[in-house]
Amino acid sequence: MSRPETSRKATSRKGITSRPLGTRSTAWAWKHQFGWLLGAVAVLAVAIQVRSLEGDQTAAAAPQPKAARNADAMPRVERPQHDVMALVNGQDISRKDLLDACVRRHGQEVLESLVNKRLILNHCKKRKITISNEEIAAEIDRMAARFQLGREQWLEMLAQERDITAQEYARDIVWPTLALRKLAAADLQVSDDEINKAFEKEFGPMVRTRLIAVGNADLARQIHTQLTAQPDNFARLAIEHSIDINSASVGGLIQPIRRHVGDSKLEKEAFGLEPGQISSIIRVAEQFVILKCEGHLEPRQVDREKTKQQIVEKIKDEKLRQMAHQLFAQLQASATIQNVYNDPQLRETLPGVVALVNGDRITMKELGQECMLRHGEEVLETEISQLLLEQTLKQVQLTVSEDDLQAEIRHAAELSGVFDEKGEVDLVQWMEKIANEQGLSRDQYMRDSVWPSAALKKLTAEDVKISQEDIQKGFEANYGERVRCRAIVLGTMRRAQEVWDKARRTPTVQYFGDLAEEYSIEPTSKALRGEVPPLGRFGGQPQLEDVAFDLQPGPGIVQVGDKFIVLLCEGRTERIDVHQSDVQEILQKDIYEKKLRLAMAEKFESIRGQSRIDNYLSGTSLAPVKRQADAHRDAAVRPTAGP
Repeated sequence: MSRPETSRKATSRKGITSRPLGTRSTAWAWKHQFGWLLGAVAVLAVAIQVRSLEGDQTAAAAPQPKAARNADAMPRVERPQHDVMALVNGQDISRKDLLDACVRRHGQEVLESLVNKRLILNHCKKRKITISNEEIAAEIDRMAARFQLGREQWLEMLAQERDITAQEYARDIVWPTLALRKLAAADLQVSDDEINKAFEKEFGPMVRTRLIAVGNADLARQIHTQLTAQPDNFARLAIEHSIDINSASVGGLIQPIRRHVGDSKLEKEAFGLEPGQISSIIRVAEQFVILKCEGHLEPRQVDREKTKQQIVEKIKDEKLRQMAHQLFAQLQASATIQNVYNDPQLRETLPGVVALVNGDRITMKELGQECMLRHGEEVLETEISQLLLEQTLKQVQLTVSEDDLQAEIRHAAELSGVFDEKGEVDLVQWMEKIANEQGLSRDQYMRDSVWPSAALKKLTAEDVKISQEDIQKGFEANYGERVRCRAIVLGTMRRAQEVWDKARRTPTVQYFGDLAEEYSIEPTSKALRGEVPPLGRFGGQPQLEDVAFDLQPGPGIVQVGDKFIVLLCEGRTERIDVHQSDVQEILQKDIYEKKLRLAMAEKFESIRGQSRIDNYLSGTSLAPVKRQADAHRDAAVRPTAGP
């Protein structure tokens, strides 16, 4: 196996799965590759969404240790004027090594981006369409104003939340968006009917409902019969039977249903229900859905003229995304595109060329530079992490064997529940799942996920111990009683105290739900009137759990991070009737896995903290934490010279 590499994620920082060059056939299925363009258009609508934090316990995504220190607080070093991109404990990573790693990881997606961009650029030239720097600047200002931000705030937000630099935003997002808009200007007209539907979707009436979804028609009929007789059992039956996990955990509650958003049959049924009424059985795709109406919400009162332009812009953005598909279908149908890189014969006759677009050459140098520009810092961090693990293994005289790698793959498949008909781990199916769902080749999966996970496990596994206290806490977390409560999330203590006082004066569930709808800054609790899954012990939020279990009749306040949560207790669930000895083995496996992953992350953090890392590309330098502390201590006790 080639030199393995660690990766913080198996996806690029833009969220597009990376694939190594050479994973596709020579024909190259260009007609289905719109990632660059559609990503460019779509990001304008979603850029302000905060990225969710993901935890993955399988080798499909190796443990993601937190950064050892804040890069902003690091001493700066000079930008590289040489071929050494980083020094890791005195061992260098060269420019060529980094370029090769960038192409290996992101070459396919970047090459597709270059080809698509070349297609649209050539089409603009034929139509004599140009995009000036002034137009790009004006579009950036327009987008910033659309989200009520200043230009610098908007660009800073893109960098922090979407990891997109100002240069990338202008070159890879704004430019193609403006080009498409000019090419499709005649097709971007918005009708009054489209505006009316959009207003109804955004500001129109809504229906608060609970939902039960099952995959079996007979089971749906049985549940519907029970609900027709006893509608008040809806929440309990949702918890017991619904396969929609998110809503089942809160008794079937879902986000209020709007018009023109999802399945038309479901919307029609929901809006025809009266409060407390049970719907018929609705077939939605392969599921059978039953609704219960919890109430109707009146349309929001807004100034139509003031919001009309925003609505029109949203409609145009959606049409622009649709136009991207149509435009590329036309351009690709008429274009001659050759993937030189994946064709050995063409590669011999055209050295240094990776693709031909209507005879126009895209060179390996262009590809490498573009990969470096887009992903250089990210890939360099990955290479640094890889080198740190290799150095540490060498120091303690450990190696990662082929057996270790195979055991890690088997373990990942087992954790993900991939078994054959005999109940054995199905490695063939698992590798197909990795290829199909994550777009990773076997080599990339082994290099980016399996090897680093196996290496860290080799360094930490013997140190992980499970105590009887761990077993007891695990049992309590999984099978103990839980607190049923409602929650309102606030941004400041002052507002939290204000809401708490209102809830205290009128301590009813109905009024607390009204307060959640009005004040909660967290979308789910706001939409579900404060309903959240029951809170158990030892679930990872000790402050929240302690307040919840100590709640007496009436509300309480707890601070979690930078947010303040007002809780209202509705009672407690019963303990699950199971003896600890019956689930001892399950608990041990689960606890060991969690403690091992935590130990692996802590180990990597420790390795990084004890290393000297000079990153010339990002301009940062990390000195070993221990040595820094020793230096400060020595300075404090060193005698001073006499007069």
